[in-house]
Amino acid sequence: MSTGIWILIVVVGVLVGLTGGFFGARHYMQSYLKQNPPISEEMLRTMMMQMGQRPSEKKLHQMLNSMKASARNEK
Repeated sequence: MSTGIWILIVVVGVLVGLTGGFFGARHYMQSYLKQNPPISEEMLRTMMMQMGQRPSEKKLHQMLNSMKASARNEK
């Protein structure tokens, strides 16, 4: 085999590996975040109670919405 064919095989192999790795990692992270969400309403309520605050539903929803808005702004 000539050198040009070997180079072509290596380049195609690297491209296939990168593409497969990207989509595999993307699928893994999506399923992980679906199973383990970053923060929930119950977690936020527990944290506020540990800090000595008595959270109302309105305050919980305000904090969750502000956290979601800041997460969207980071993207």
